[in-house]
Amino acid sequence: MTVVHEREPVTEILRTMAVDGDVCGELVRAARAHSPEVARLTEAESLSHVTAMIRAAGEWFATFDGIEQQDFTAALLLGADRAGQGVAMTAVLRGVQAALNRAVEITVDRCRAAGVADGTVLDVVLRLNEYGDAVERHVINGYRAAERATPHETAEVRTNVLRRLLVGGVVPSPLEMAGAGMRPGGGPFHCLVTGADDPTSARLLTDRLSGPGTVFGLVEGRLAGLCHRKPEGRETPTSALVVVSPPAPLEEIRPLYRLCVRAVEIGVRRGRHGLYELTDLAAEIALADQPLMGEHLSTRLLGALDRADGFHRQLALTALTFLDNGRRLDQTATALFTHPNTVRYRLGRLQQITGHTPTDLTSGPLSEPLSTLNWWWALTTWLGEDRDPPSPS
Repeated sequence: MTVVHEREPVTEILRTMAVDGDVCGELVRAARAHSPEVARLTEAESLSHVTAMIRAAGEWFATFDGIEQQDFTAALLLGADRAGQGVAMTAVLRGVQAALNRAVEITVDRCRAAGVADGTVLDVVLRLNEYGDAVERHVINGYRAAERATPHETAEVRTNVLRRLLVGGVVPSPLEMAGAGMRPGGGPFHCLVTGADDPTSARLLTDRLSGPGTVFGLVEGRLAGLCHRKPEGRETPTSALVVVSPPAPLEEIRPLYRLCVRAVEIGVRRGRHGLYELTDLAAEIALADQPLMGEHLSTRLLGALDRADGFHRQLALTALTFLDNGRRLDQTATALFTHPNTVRYRLGRLQQITGHTPTDLTSGPLSEPLSTLNWWWALTTWLGEDRDPPSPS
């Protein structure tokens, strides 16, 4: 066929269309214009599907493998999404057909502008029609599969995919991703782990954090999930602890999940709430996982203190709060509900008892940041879980 010899310019045209926001937007508008039910949805809900399908068409045209060997995950997911949104099958297909027809028209115009021979253009139209027929079949299959699945079954599928990925490191296939409601080829994912370990809290957080492309489930007893967009603090209940990782491809998610779990374990013990980025807790994770070094540091710097002595614990807590507040006397006093002079007195007594002080970090072989880190580590280890300042009287 002539198109085999001249497929490279056509492939490039399709690839260019897939990253052309104006073209993708035009296809979305064509679908919305021919299907009022689809028009009631946001343009963004259709745009990701359109972009994925054009990209897949370009990849198929480049390889020229049989149609049965192509990836139609985007079409399956489109059908499943529309079924879940209650859009009638006929309305979905009207929108799909309108978008496909417009895609063929644009492709033909660009082929002719690029000087592609008429015979090749005709072959391109036939091949794209073949691809469009396959897209429609997979949209129908995805729609019917979603109709058959109960909410409980869908939740089970998502949870199983998450467990295999986060615990076992098994990257799901495109078909499994579609079944779990994940959007293949949509870029990297954030891993998200929460302190929620009961069904009621998990359901509340899932409702607050869910959005396009997000998947949640109970993994190892805690609510965990994947999302393309990092949630904002206002989306997280203030009573809940949520740790979110940097974005990464699925192949690199498992170690990030383990770090997020560790961060949640530490955060829950210390009474933390709200949204934290994983890197916010990097130092606490690293120090918590080296307990022997922490014990040696606390012995060196705080060995003269008695853990059973309430006054000594008060001195250590004051010093730790002093470091947590940037070594500011006024802010430390506010955090401890006391007077700055009282903070100054306690720090002085700590120096008298131990021979060391976190107020002067410029002497010795270490730089100020490292000396501060050593003091923070020693105090945190020495105090253990008893780190909360007293409540105001």
